Amino acid sequence: MGDPTGIGPEIIMKALADEDLQSLARFVIYGANAPLMLAADHAGIEPFWYRVPADSDRIESPIDEPVIVHDYQEFGDLLRLPREPNRYGGAASKRFVEDAISDCLSDAPTPRRIDAMVTAPISKQAWRLAGFKWPGHTELIAHRTRCRRSCMMFEAPRLKVVLATIHIPLMDVRNHLTIGQVFDPIDLGHQACVALGIESPRIAVCGLNPHAGEGGLLGDEETRVIQPAIDMANRAGINASGPWPADTIFSDAVRGNYDLVVAMYHDQGLIPIKLMEQGKSSNWTIGPPIIRTSPDHGTAFDIAGRNRADASSMQSALRLAIRLAIHSRTPGSLPDGSGQRI
Repeated sequence: MGDPTGIGPEIIMKALADEDLQSLARFVIYGANAPLMLAADHAGIEPFWYRVPADSDRIESPIDEPVIVHDYQEFGDLLRLPREPNRYGGAASKRFVEDAISDCLSDAPTPRRIDAMVTAPISKQAWRLAGFKWPGHTELIAHRTRCRRSCMMFEAPRLKVVLATIHIPLMDVRNHLTIGQVFDPIDLGHQACVALGIESPRIAVCGLNPHAGEGGLLGDEETRVIQPAIDMANRAGINASGPWPADTIFSDAVRGNYDLVVAMYHDQGLIPIKLMEQGKSSNWTIGPPIIRTSPDHGTAFDIAGRNRADASSMQSALRLAIRLAIHSRTPGSLPDGSGQRI
């Protein structure tokens, strides 16, 4: 559910109200029932899910319902909280995702085993207020799965972007960039594109500085760090090129000249994806051994509880997770998920 005081409950409820989407999988909501009920009431939608207390033995038994909510009743006062970052919402969202990660990692064929995880937005500030050190889902999942390499990738119909660095201050980006730090998103992004059915991905790598450093006149990261990472990828059989100026390369990718763009920092990659593919893109954590996707936006506290949230990005994230889960069971060409249940 993400932060229950944000738009997470609303976009989950609206997304799963789509009967076509419901037909593709069985859905388990890790969250609280009260915010879902309130969102449904505001939207004029009849509740369609089956509620089970999260601390009940019932969740350990098979439940033949298309949508189930594991209701964490210890967070029953969520409706009284202000629509802003707070430690109570941070503690709730952290508890939800921790249990989902555990159920993703379970090897036992139990009713709690899940094939993929889709996370509604959290508030990083709320996590900090609740005493957690993780800056976001991506870093937490990498730690819990003991994954040494992980990246944040955004997938949309016209543009796919993977980030070399994630949640760090802009002034610190150049200090975090190493040859390995740039090679990993190229390599993992290549594997992700293949999983999406792109047999020979064409990957464009952004420069860090204006004009990709202008031959060293505007910075040496391109020649010192980025170009060696591209060369390493080429030696590994990956079709990667660059470093390219970031102010032009995304347009080339949208025109179909590249399948994936590797951005050096958070906003370099997210501004074009959100501008060009608003509501159509999904965040996909690549690298860890579990499938995790999410919508491409934040908690939107300013519109939470007003029935104004758009669930299209959440639906895209759900559909991507279903496709990836099916692919993980039957490697090869990636089906579109139509008419299949997982």
